[in-house]
Amino acid sequence: MDTPPPIERDVAPADGHAIAARFWLPKCPPRAAVLVAPAMGTPQSYYADFAAWLAAQGFAVATFDYRGTGRSLRGRPGAVRADILDWARLDCAAMVDATAALAPGAPLHWIGHSLGGQIVPFVPNHDRVDRIVTIAAGSGYWRDNVPALRRKVWLLWWVAAPLLTPVFGYFPGRRLRMVGDLPAGVIRQWRRWCLSPDYVVGVEGAASERFAAVRAPIVSLSFVDDEMMSARSIASLHRWYVNAPRRDERIAPSDVGLRRIGHFGFFRAAHARALWHDRLLPALA
Repeated sequence: MDTPPPIERDVAPADGHAIAARFWLPKCPPRAAVLVAPAMGTPQSYYADFAAWLAAQGFAVATFDYRGTGRSLRGRPGAVRADILDWARLDCAAMVDATAALAPGAPLHWIGHSLGGQIVPFVPNHDRVDRIVTIAAGSGYWRDNVPALRRKVWLLWWVAAPLLTPVFGYFPGRRLRMVGDLPAGVIRQWRRWCLSPDYVVGVEGAASERFAAVRAPIVSLSFVDDEMMSARSIASLHRWYVNAPRRDERIAPSDVGLRRIGHFGFFRAAHARALWHDRLLPALA
């Protein structure tokens, strides 16, 4: 792709904790700025091809790692004191401001992959976002997961997470091939959410009001062959965005000439024409 390499620098949230970020700038004046909010346990490097492609289309793009993960992990994993709401109210808030600064006066778009589509209401400055695209984002309530995943998540929530997190001081998901290494506060809070039928709304106070406060238009892109999120999961999350104009698009791989998409496949460079160009760009128009 004919784009300059990304600029790597730290962004400082309100509490001063350094967040590792990358910024892709187009060669022309940006048509809009795009913040890519990652899925749980997914490093920003996974989105690099996608970000470079967006920059080639004229967007200024930012990616980042939540504190305690990826390149934002500074020191021992067990020393990180953070939960998911810290990621939203501190890390994401700082990234919204940093991304908007890439293209002053231009629209700001939020692309949230999985968790990145769940936490928008808890970002205090989400009103700066002009458009939201959620990718494979749904409720994490374990009984709404696809059937093939339920046995694995049962082991995660009733065995691995509660037993291993106190021992290690963080969740050692990488060695278990479960999610990835996560701060103790994150895995404990996520477990509470995933055991509630209403997910985050059933656990966090005033969460439904926070979802109702989101008014930016939302396009939800989900996939029939997602190995994690069922159609019920997708619908269960998005029903809380009651005041956001919304368009839901559920895609089967055969609809776009692909064999598989799944939970992570949207961001693969091989799918640039079928998904990025033909499905995402119209959502950003």
